Amino acid sequence: MYLYLYLNIFTILFPFLLSFDKKVAFYKNWGALFPAILANAVFFIVWDALFTSMGVWGFNEEYLTGIYFFNLPLEEILFFITVPYACVFIYEVLNAYISKDLLQPYAKSIAVALIIILPLIAVFNISALYTSITFMLLALLHLVHLRLFGTRHLGRFYLAYLVHLVPFLLVNGVLTYLPIVWYNDSYNLGLRIVSIPVEDSMYSMLMLLLTISVYEGIKARKSAKQYSRVVV
Repeated sequence: MYLYLYLNIFTILFPFLLSFDKKVAFYKNWGALFPAILANAVFFIVWDALFTSMGVWGFNEEYLTGIYFFNLPLEEILFFITVPYACVFIYEVLNAYISKDLLQPYAKSIAVALIIILPLIAVFNISALYTSITFMLLALLHLVHLRLFGTRHLGRFYLAYLVHLVPFLLVNGVLTYLPIVWYNDSYNLGLRIVSIPVEDSMYSMLMLLLTISVYEGIKARKSAKQYSRVVV
């Protein structure tokens, strides 16, 4: 039963079909989106392959097609394409339909809290590799994002993150409950949201923030080039 493949299809199907909605017109941003997804995929596939080889997590062959790349199931590779696509789609839909940046007043406080708290948890759980590496990388990425963009995109990012938790809990719940993906609790805190390791929520935030940071950076660069052409 190719359940992991079906989950990937389910994840991207509606965001892809709705990409041509006139108000969102998400397809017009594909030029920035696909390089951002590629950058995200390269980083996470290398990380994923390393942790799989170390036994931090693994995959149940009963739910896979049996096709592997870089010692990873095809479905896991697709995960780093379908999920970022769907998440950035959520981000842009919220931008299009909610004019007010609801969380902007709190963005800096949230970012600072994460930058302080996550490294502390990482340091005190240094042997739990999934915990320590994920939490430390997320704190560092926040620092980089603040350096590049300030809090300009963070309010909308946090709103998209909160909304994305609904499909996240659904898809990751299936992945971890059966399980399609299993986790070695020696490398994490052992805390679960039903069957989902709590680290997955921060891993997903890291993946979404990396994709959106690259995505917004490419969009800003393209806008600057277009502006300079108009001025000239």
